[in-house]
Amino acid sequence: MNILFMGTPDFAVPSLQALLEAGHAVCGVFTQPDKPKNRGMKLQASPVKEFALSKEIPVFQPGKLRDGTALAQMQSLDPELIVVAAYGRILPEDILNAPPYGCINVHSSLLPKYRGAAPINWAILNGEKETGVTIMHMAPELDAGDIILQRSTPIGPDETAPELFDRLAQMGGALLVEAVAQLQAGTAPQIPQDGSQATYAPMLSRELSPLDWSKPAQALHNQVRGLLPWPAAAGVFSGIRCKVFLTDIIDHTTTAKPGTVVEAGKGGIVMACGGGSLLRILELQPDGKKRMAAADFLRGHPLATG
Repeated sequence: MNILFMGTPDFAVPSLQALLEAGHAVCGVFTQPDKPKNRGMKLQASPVKEFALSKEIPVFQPGKLRDGTALAQMQSLDPELIVVAAYGRILPEDILNAPPYGCINVHSSLLPKYRGAAPINWAILNGEKETGVTIMHMAPELDAGDIILQRSTPIGPDETAPELFDRLAQMGGALLVEAVAQLQAGTAPQIPQDGSQATYAPMLSRELSPLDWSKPAQALHNQVRGLLPWPAAAGVFSGIRCKVFLTDIIDHTTTAKPGTVVEAGKGGIVMACGGGSLLRILELQPDGKKRMAAADFLRGHPLATG
């Protein structure tokens, strides 16, 4: 099938690769414009652009989608189908309706749960035990189109957002190939979503970072896992703000007040949390420093227990 692919971050690359390996002709790739990055503010191409160029696929980076330019570029490629995976733009109806087979999307949640920009992070933040990938027909409303296929997977108790991101990206590529085959065969279902069950996964912000020790250790463990790699959970230790990268839950209880340092040594920093629960901090990053083991941080910034 002649396919136009739209995607931007690492998550989308396995879907593009899977289409190529399945023998589909990818006539072009739409991706976000190059963005300045790091201290030098040098323009950097998206992972999808870099992969597409390595496969000699034409790349288009329209700044706008509603001025007719993107529509003309799409029409010049004459795709039978548009596949979208984490493109980062809302497609106007003239593009959605143009290809004979329409537009389908690879979304990293079990829709209608977690529509929106950050479904992987929010599934972990909210303590979900399961998530998955949905392939759906696209509609004007965000992530509300009819479902073609879904596949679920458990979320590990210590699995981080980047780890889950990588797993779901691979799952999405495999499921996408199945969905395209069903579209070609005329057997692809159109299962309406139950809008009353929809939940949303908005973009992350730094306002989510501060650790509130009055919350249970499980909620804070989820916060640490779910906010990686950005903005990262954060707390203040020895008067220094630190991002927290790795924690575990201690299977004991305490009578110490939430926010109390219960232990600080080679095993890390053990904090009293809500409900008498305990959280061990294993890796952190002081502002302006490199990521390090909590034990290494304590050598230069000792914490008194109690």
